[in-house]
Amino acid sequence: MKKLSFYSFLIFFGFLTSCASGQFPNLSNLPNLPTTVGSPSGARPTDAEVANGLKEALIQGTTKGTAQASQTNGYFGNSLIRIPFPPEIKKVETTLRNVGMGQEVDKFVLSLNRAAEDAAISAKPIFISAIKSLTIKDVWNILTGEKDAATQYLKRTTSSQLTTAFKPIIQKSLDKVNATKYYGTVITSYNKIPLVQKVNPDLNAYATDKAIQGLFTLVAQEEANIRENPIARTTDLLKRVFGYKG
Repeated sequence: MKKLSFYSFLIFFGFLTSCASGQFPNLSNLPNLPTTVGSPSGARPTDAEVANGLKEALIQGTTKGTAQASQTNGYFGNSLIRIPFPPEIKKVETTLRNVGMGQEVDKFVLSLNRAAEDAAISAKPIFISAIKSLTIKDVWNILTGEKDAATQYLKRTTSSQLTTAFKPIIQKSLDKVNATKYYGTVITSYNKIPLVQKVNPDLNAYATDKAIQGLFTLVAQEEANIRENPIARTTDLLKRVFGYKG
């Protein structure tokens, strides 16, 4: 069963590399593991080949994911990761729509997603740094682990850094796209309604958390859906590593 999990996972990352568009990151700075004589065609890849192939695929795959999320409507146009009105104050949205302020609420939600799109590209160097730090043990844990092992590895090793990196970008973007203004409008308007309990949640923390969750959702979705769909590989290394049949 481990062999099946191993190659299914390699197939998944083969898909990511073939789907990555535009300029791929320069892989020349990847720390190559000690190499042995290259595997002949059809032979079992060496540990070095497997590790370097996985790193290459992961970098190209996360580059694709961050590029996708950072496009206009990367969040707002994707129902899977679109950031909604903060659910903990859902009553605010409902009340404002009931009093004719639905347009302001919609502007606010759009601006939240625009802020996330602005921040998403900053995840790329953080992901690449974590991938470059993979050890042989990490590689085999991912290849023989659960179906979301790569996603969980990236969550463990990058979430704190992503939060630190995203917060100032999110705040700047929230201001730039008028989310702060819209937020002030909707919250102030709500708090003026007689008898309601006043609210003022942390907008930056909410948008940052949702933006990061969205990135990991994209990674997890690909990992879950693509494991069993083999397609062409794009480099000699990937063809040798991902094409091995055991």
